[in-house]
Amino acid sequence: MSSSVLWTVVYMVAIVAIIYLLIIRPQKKRQKDHEKLINEISLGVEIVTIGGIHGEVSRIKDDTLWIKISNNVEIEIEKSAVNRTVS
Repeated sequence: MSSSVLWTVVYMVAIVAIIYLLIIRPQKKRQKDHEKLINEISLGVEIVTIGGIHGEVSRIKDDTLWIKISNNVEIEIEKSAVNRTVS
């Protein structure tokens, strides 16, 4: 194996490692944190959706939530549309 081939392999391994550390690993962490957030949602929790809608969870189904956004106004959203909870 020549020296130039060895350096090419070293560069390729370094690039893959950098991509993993800068892109893949942080994305997996964000995804894990989002799944944890969704699993911890309970009735009465105030949330903000990815569309910016603020509301209070009034019902929970399998993959959807009903949120109360105003008096006598409720909407049904996907659990995956929850961006964060309001403390």
